[in-house]
Amino acid sequence: MPASEPKAQPAFTLMAIGQAGRLQYEAILLAGSLRLTNPGFAGRLVICEPQPGPLWTGDPRMSAGARAVLEDLGATILPFESQVFGEAYPYGNKIEALAALPEAPFLFLDTDTLITGDLATLALDFTRPSASLRREGTWPRIELYGPGYTDIWSALYRRFGLDFAASLDLAQPDEYWQRYLYFNAGWFFHESPRRFGARFLSYARSIRDDPPPALVLQELDPWLDQVALPLVIASFGGGRPGPELAGLDGAVTCHYRSLPLLYARESDRVVAVLEAVAKDPALRRVLREHPPVKAMVYQNQGRRARALFDRAALPRREQLIRNTLKRAGLWLR
Repeated sequence: MPASEPKAQPAFTLMAIGQAGRLQYEAILLAGSLRLTNPGFAGRLVICEPQPGPLWTGDPRMSAGARAVLEDLGATILPFESQVFGEAYPYGNKIEALAALPEAPFLFLDTDTLITGDLATLALDFTRPSASLRREGTWPRIELYGPGYTDIWSALYRRFGLDFAASLDLAQPDEYWQRYLYFNAGWFFHESPRRFGARFLSYARSIRDDPPPALVLQELDPWLDQVALPLVIASFGGGRPGPELAGLDGAVTCHYRSLPLLYARESDRVVAVLEAVAKDPALRRVLREHPPVKAMVYQNQGRRARALFDRAALPRREQLIRNTLKRAGLWLR
């Protein structure tokens, strides 16, 4: 009997946020990397753009030049209204924009991401959402004599009627941050942007406006999205990503965070994709307006940054990498 064909992946929406300033240039790099590495992508690239309104003191929309480049790259620019977060918490864009997406499976990527491999190799089960584990133990910050990890996270699960015990990684010791479900919000996916977005917004607003008493000592800015995200994922029956998703934050995507960090710690493949996209003449005329791209790529400062580090023996903490770059005058954001 012939081997069965692998299950076809549904066409999905690839979603990111674009707005005036840094994100519009990162959106161009993202869209350019998609075209370079996945020319046959069957889905839809959507760049969600916040619109002017009372929650923004200025106009958050992208420049005409950036919009034109993105559209030439095949992106759809989708406007959305900021009704809850806006300028006070721009990380909330990824939450509010979900309501504007077409009702189809989606994969959200932070805009400071490059696509470096074949998206078709990802085994995305959109019925079981997940998110990025490329994170550090940034939240909660445990204070002396204050609530511990179990107290804090269990209070949140109780708030929303979720199974806290099922979320634990029992291979990790009690009161160690990796025992608890905590993601980087740099990527996540689900079958329904509207249902996922509505719950994400509901949970985030509840935590922001009426935090459980166990959170009394905890900062929620900028961590609110990453506090709410594991709860939303658990509520839809999702959890930690398995090996079938290793390409995310691996051979298929790279959430680089900043161009100096990219040159310091990412693979030769990531650098090659970045430079191929940035040196495309059709993109260069707009990308050269962005100081980090101008310095790191066009003026070769990225190569200087890369020479400061041994990628086989990088510092374990990102802050040490940043400090080295700052001392060398190579930190740009």
